Amino acid sequence: MPVTDPVVGVHEQTLLMPSKSIRDHPGFSPVTVDYSNAINVVGSHRPREATGRSLILNGHIDVVPTGPTDMWSFAPYEPALVDGWMHGRGAGDMQAGLGTNLFAFDALKRAGVQPAAAVYLQSVTEEECTGNGALACLTRGYHADAAIITEPSDEHLTRTNVGVTWFSVEVRGRPAHVSESNAGSNAIVSTYRIIDALLELENQWNARKSEVPHFGDLEKPITINVGRIEGGDWPSSVPCWCRIDVRAGIYPGWSVADAQAEIEATVRAAVHDDPYLSNHPPAITYTGFTAEGYVLQEGGEAETCLRESHAKVFQRELTDSVAPAYLDGRVFVLYDDTPALVYGPVRRQNIWDA
Repeated sequence: MPVTDPVVGVHEQTLLMPSKSIRDHPGFSPVTVDYSNAINVVGSHRPREATGRSLILNGHIDVVPTGPTDMWSFAPYEPALVDGWMHGRGAGDMQAGLGTNLFAFDALKRAGVQPAAAVYLQSVTEEECTGNGALACLTRGYHADAAIITEPSDEHLTRTNVGVTWFSVEVRGRPAHVSESNAGSNAIVSTYRIIDALLELENQWNARKSEVPHFGDLEKPITINVGRIEGGDWPSSVPCWCRIDVRAGIYPGWSVADAQAEIEATVRAAVHDDPYLSNHPPAITYTGFTAEGYVLQEGGEAETCLRESHAKVFQRELTDSVAPAYLDGRVFVLYDDTPALVYGPVRRQNIWDA
């Protein structure tokens, strides 16, 4: 199987950054991490004479962090079979989908047939934090008439999903000893004002869900998640710094730039009446996801074929779903005018200790 170039290329300011073809693409998400081991693998089937429609089978190999291992019932990276289900970090999202793509080729081989047009089996990285892996495959030249992304969608077809932006807010305070705390400005306490303001912005965006097709029936389509916080140096010093890392969902049809402008205005308003922060405003930095949402146009040959196949196998009609999280389908739909059918296996929810 031919291996693509690593998602990365040049060294800039002590950071390994993606190559120019990706970095200059409108779908690129900025990164500050080492990409030297971020590699996409693409297997290609090309018949001697193409007579059918070409296809990309896509799946990502990266996973989210495990969190505290003492909250797991077993080691997260040691697969465990429980009641016929495999458990472990990444088993559902999305090693199951990657396995499904491989099994499809095995099934064709056993049946003695082969696809009548090109099929590209893509194993990509970076789906969980930027989407740059699938984008790298696109900029390298992999195109097809349709794409199937076997995310664990519980055997539903994803009709639409939100965009995402990641950002950090760094708050600076005035240091002081606790014996003179009135002379200081507590950066951690000030950060809670910003968090409250961002959660109110979340409420405002969710109140607009009826304006966006497909999202009106969702209880909470938009989440602005404060995923990480750190700050201060010592219990007896007024903390002069605090940083939060935040993920914000964005409705399809909204531009990332407009959403970021609202976020920045919200942060400014939160500190406007603070004597110290009004003159020393928090710094906002965008790294990671900078991705717009998308809507899959209804109909078309690929979707019709999937619906017919689903009905034949499961004896029921294929239903649509809405994803309030990021999916690599946006790379194909927004930047290659290719129908991306996000459709995959059932994923069992986590097992928690009582």
